[in-house]
Amino acid sequence: MAECENINDGGQPSNSDAEPPKLSDMLDRGWKIFEEVDSTNEALGSNSVQVRVKRGMNLLEEASAMVAQLDLFSRNEELEEIATADLRYLLLPALLGALSMKQTGRDRRLEIVQTARVYFMDFLRRCKEYNVSRFQLPKSSDENTSPDEAPANGYSTAKPVSSSSDLVSMAAQRQAKIERYRQKKEMEARLADVRKAMDSGQADDEVRRDFYLLNVRRWITLCLEDIESIDQEVEILKRMDGLKQGGAKQPAQPVRPPMKPFILTKDAVQARVFGAGYPSLPTMTVDDWYEQHRKHGRLPDQGIPGKVVVEEDADAKEMEEEKKEENIENDDEESLLKARGWDDWKDTHRRGYGNRQNMG
Repeated sequence: MAECENINDGGQPSNSDAEPPKLSDMLDRGWKIFEEVDSTNEALGSNSVQVRVKRGMNLLEEASAMVAQLDLFSRNEELEEIATADLRYLLLPALLGALSMKQTGRDRRLEIVQTARVYFMDFLRRCKEYNVSRFQLPKSSDENTSPDEAPANGYSTAKPVSSSSDLVSMAAQRQAKIERYRQKKEMEARLADVRKAMDSGQADDEVRRDFYLLNVRRWITLCLEDIESIDQEVEILKRMDGLKQGGAKQPAQPVRPPMKPFILTKDAVQARVFGAGYPSLPTMTVDDWYEQHRKHGRLPDQGIPGKVVVEEDADAKEMEEEKKEENIENDDEESLLKARGWDDWKDTHRRGYGNRQNMG
């Protein structure tokens, strides 16, 4: 494609005396910039690539404005009525959308893809009006399509519903994608052959017209695929934005109140009867508990382990039992009477007699 000699990097005349850039030169230059950016090995976010993207968009936007002023295309004319030299200007919105997708910026990503979709839809509508090829327009993002424009070519943005009819539709969409991919490959092969004739400089009007129409039809396929990807990305970006806003609106966690001091009940019975938190629960503080055990010498640092105290209680009980047995052996009259009376009572009363506590 020819480069414009009188255009600087910003797409403006190099000096005030130079002639204004030609429409064909601006399109060729913008188209070439897109091909360079699309095939470069540099990082897309690098400054040099982004400068070229902006430069190409400026050129194509200025060319689009000139096309609108010249009124090159009309809804009342047929494709055969368009001059061969003007056919390539149908590609302006498609190239603008493709270059828009090359822009970077995480914070602006939703705006970028939505702008690119507008360019792609503008290109597809124009091609639909001229019947450049047979395809179905994707559903617009802000309006409902009529029944005859319902997406049936694998590029529908509607969410699938699990039913038998939708399964058939999904199978048809998949088959349509396969067929479109096959047609695109055949078109690219034909386009490569025609390009050779164009580069030779000996192409006649028929070859040039075929070359431009093949490019337009190829871009129809590319735009349909890009719109499908954009619709999926827009849905994800909106959900992410909603999650961020929901997280920002979420109130801060309330400050946890300080814990109450640890309190011990005086005995286990009160703990079972009243339970924790009862307003009039008799309690004792940790300091009281510590002081009580200190007085009895039961603290570890006093050298009297708790096991010794338990053993002392067991020894006292054992001494009391031995004393009872000793009184009986010494024929203590009172002890003998109690023992005989207890034996007689057990002979005439069965075990558990008089215990009515657990009776229903």
